[in-house]
Amino acid sequence: MNAADPTAPQRTLVLWLPDWPVVALAQEQGVDAAAPVAVLDKGAVVACSAAARTEGVRRGQRRRDAQARCPQLTIVDADQTRDQRVFAPLVARIEELAPGVQLIRAGLCALRAQGPARYYGGEERTAHVLREALGETDARIAVADGAFTAEQAARFTHPDAPVRIVPPGESGAFLAPLPITALDEADVVDLLARLGVQTLGQFAALPAERVGERLGERGIRLHAFASGRDSRPVQPRTPPPELEREVSFEPPLEIADQVAFAMRVAAEEFIAGLGEHSLVCTELRVQITGDRAENSERVWLHPGAFTAGEVVDRVRWQLGEAGLRSAVTRVRIAPETVDAASHHVRSLFGGGPDERVHHALSRVQAMLGHRGVVTPVVGGGRWLSERQVLVPWGDRAVLPRPRERPWPGSLPDPLPSTVFDPPRPVTVVDADGDAVAVGARDALTAPPAVLVESGRRRRIDAWAGPWPVRERGWDAARARRAHRFQVVDAEQSAWLLVCEAGDWSAEGRYD
Repeated sequence: MNAADPTAPQRTLVLWLPDWPVVALAQEQGVDAAAPVAVLDKGAVVACSAAARTEGVRRGQRRRDAQARCPQLTIVDADQTRDQRVFAPLVARIEELAPGVQLIRAGLCALRAQGPARYYGGEERTAHVLREALGETDARIAVADGAFTAEQAARFTHPDAPVRIVPPGESGAFLAPLPITALDEADVVDLLARLGVQTLGQFAALPAERVGERLGERGIRLHAFASGRDSRPVQPRTPPPELEREVSFEPPLEIADQVAFAMRVAAEEFIAGLGEHSLVCTELRVQITGDRAENSERVWLHPGAFTAGEVVDRVRWQLGEAGLRSAVTRVRIAPETVDAASHHVRSLFGGGPDERVHHALSRVQAMLGHRGVVTPVVGGGRWLSERQVLVPWGDRAVLPRPRERPWPGSLPDPLPSTVFDPPRPVTVVDADGDAVAVGARDALTAPPAVLVESGRRRRIDAWAGPWPVRERGWDAARARRAHRFQVVDAEQSAWLLVCEAGDWSAEGRYD
């Protein structure tokens, strides 16, 4: 873009890595990218490997159509976070050689070509320098007037000729024979196809005024793209600050206290780095690598904000819970979630009782370990013991059985105030001293008369039930069939009893 004509296209370099979702999947999860692999989003193929394309798999195909063409196809769900995470180091490497990178999407980025071309001695030389910096990746690079033309040129490269330069002023001629689908606007492409427009050249030949009358501002913009007049400037991204810290140990350390001590300086630098950007860490990711390529990764939560000492504590606790069988070679700490430091500034007169309680419990937890201080949370489930969930202090409750789900067969309110975990074995007999059981039709063999609990006989004055509870009837190994009863003894103590396979137990007591 020049000063004389602000609408003139700008010489733009576009770097494209084909099939990036598949490449990112292979790098992070070890999937064989040479095998038939397809990445799906909302039931449609968004990327596939070269082997899958050979079998006829294409972008936009539905799942069943892709599997019909390639029965051995490996299907993986799309994950934009994963794609961005794996692409970020490559973008950082490009920025070291040519700053001002615009991240279009994972696997595709653009930058102004004029400055790097002057520095490296030409556009083609710049492209080869960037490819060499990316190592063994199958990077395709094109330079043209505007990002749209450069992207199309990059897509028409070949592994044997991965760089393409469209000379200035020739973008329109390059784009003319390309299919109209290159615009990647489904509704506009469908309309133009029904009007007989099949190539970008045919679309560019239409009068811009008529295009604007039919398609509005978007049509005018797409018409400019097809004509090679993409006037959009490159919008360089602001590189994110380097907030994570990593410590490598040579030789590897085997004792957790040694690792924790070695992490103190890194933890202080980590918190100080956040402070320089007026941030605090509320969720911390700790990744520990063992000498035998073992890996332990976890996200730690905090009710407030982490301090350096608390970061070290989390590393030590994770070492205790991870069960690594080899010495530690590397520890990486990174903020998973940050918050503005202004939201965590202490008030003039302190934080009141809540802050003192948190400080006291955190100190006790630091001495006793991660699970040394726990808080109770009510979860979901059919059995009372399942609903008692103990969460370590400072962690966010992640319930294995969410309360909001329906739990047919669960006990309605009011619930027993005392819950036996595990249930306490008891015996229930009738007036003749014979054991009471539940028959096939959910009927008692005899009315219950005596409850024997901890060797003590209690006369039953009133009872109600049975209420059947059946779980996993489809799974013979895990199926469970039981019956609940409520009984009141002569001392007016109310009990919640369970009869399962002829065995009785007390699940709780109404105190």
